[in-house]
Amino acid sequence: MTTRLEQQLALLIELDKLKSVLRRTRVKSAQGRMENSAEHSWHVALMAILLQEHANEPVDLSKVLKMLLLHDIVEIDAGDTFVYDTAASLQQSEKELEAAERLFGMLPQDQAIELKSIWLEFESAESAEAKYAKALDRLIPMLLNYHNDGQSWIENDVTSEQAFNVNQKIEQGSTALWQRAKQIIEEASEKGWLKS
Repeated sequence: MTTRLEQQLALLIELDKLKSVLRRTRVKSAQGRMENSAEHSWHVALMAILLQEHANEPVDLSKVLKMLLLHDIVEIDAGDTFVYDTAASLQQSEKELEAAERLFGMLPQDQAIELKSIWLEFESAESAEAKYAKALDRLIPMLLNYHNDGQSWIENDVTSEQAFNVNQKIEQGSTALWQRAKQIIEEASEKGWLKS
């Protein structure tokens, strides 16, 4: 019989695989190297701490941090989908739900239920915490792209209209961060990093 601790440790070792899931954005500090999903989760969790005052509504920071540290673990099975790839995004939800069932299912039942419900809350983006977490999740790739001279926008022929439409959801979690995101889109368009 597997003990509770053994189940928890098994998931922790499984989560190491997130370090090998590559995203389309390059890290700023090591130009040329793609960011992995574990790094992204860490970075966006730090954003939640630093930018909490800019959330549209008061949020439970502990819950936001849980959401951000859990939100992409499903990419271990489902892979990362580029946010501007609308065709792939349509199939991603089903793959991610299957991954969530498998990964959270490795835990003791009470923990599996709790953590999966936090993940689902993030996905539904209806609570103040989820809206704020989603805003941050959208903003950090924009910041990295901007500070990498538009790298993944250029490589993937992203238009300013796409950048505006996809990232407009930032406003639901933070009007202040959306104002900054719009400036980034405008400046990136002027520099030719986003196509007209």
